[in-house]
Formats: sequence, C-alpha cells, structure tokens
Amino acid sequence: MEKLTAADLMSLERYARERAAFRARVLEHKRHRKLAIGPNVTWSFEDRLTMQYQIQEMLRAERIFEPEGIRDELDVYNPLIPDGGNWKATLLIEFPDPAERQRQLARLIALEDRCWVQVGGQDRVYAIADEDLERETAEKTSSVHFLRFELTPAMICALKGGAALAAGVDHDNYRHSVDPVPAPVRAALLQDLN
Repeated sequence: MEKLTAADLMSLERYARERAAFRARVLEHKRHRKLAIGPNVTWSFEDRLTMQYQIQEMLRAERIFEPEGIRDELDVYNPLIPDGGNWKATLLIEFPDPAERQRQLARLIALEDRCWVQVGGQDRVYAIADEDLERETAEKTSSVHFLRFELTPAMICALKGGAALAAGVDHDNYRHSVDPVPAPVRAALLQDLN
C-alpha cells in the first residue's frame, strides 16, 4: 500500500471545509476494520485512509502547516500503513472503570505479544508489537499497542482463495478468539494485501 506524502493531505483551510464529510467517510470505512477479541480487547486495523485521517486531525489540532511539521507527522504515521504482505492494527485494552483498568493492565503484561491471526489450518501468526517504543513496564502494560501481523505468500494466496480467517489472544489471563472473522472485516482486510 502506497505511503502518504504531503501532496495527499489537505491544507488546514480545505480540511476545515471538508472535515465533516471526510470524517463521516472515514468512520464508515473504519466500521469494517474493527474486531472485538472478547469483551475487553479491540483491534482497529489501519490503512492509508485511516492514517490520512489521523494525520489531518493532528495537523488540525496542533495547527501545523509548515513543511517540516507535516513531514514529522508523515514520518510518525506512515509506518502504520500496511505494506501489502501484512496487517497493522491498533490494539486497545478497554476497561471503563479506572481502578479496574489499572488492576487488569497489571495482569495483562505482554498481552500484545500473544495476539494472533490464523489463515485456514496454517500456523498462527503472532503479532510483532510496539516497534516504535516500549509500552509496558514491569508493573503494567499500556492500554494501547501497535501490532503488525506478517503473512506468508501462501497465507495471502489462501485468503484470496477463500480460506477462513481466525483471530485471537492467547494470554494466561485473557483467552478469547473470533473464528471465523466476520465476512465484512475479512473483506476489508483482503484489500490490504497485494
């Protein structure tokens, strides 16, 4: 998938005019790119459009219009765009109550390393997590992680041929899976693969 450049972004003025319509388009697009893994974990699969939206929102919020500032945002978010042989996702660990969240994050250290996808009967592919920076301490994990799932050419071929897709988390304190991944999510994820 092609990375974003400054030419792909709207000026602050244009984005102000088009934001509502663009936001509605992106939210509809994201609807089929989210996957709940049990009651407290959600994966949001990223792509070029979701990252364009994220960059536009950052430029708007920070009032960034200078070329070097735009380049910095592109450098941060472009690595989250899939490369054609992988999926990239934001992992959210969600517990509404703050005290419960703190307790659970202490129990779920290394959960991000136990996230997997499986194509048909092939081996599970475990996520490569948090390549940008360490997001956990000895006391707790973070509630947000970034995942990359590297697929083999055989897996991609099998998916394009109709093979089932499953996903899950295999952690001592959190074991949940989705088998099969719902058809709309599977179809959206196929678009990320060459």
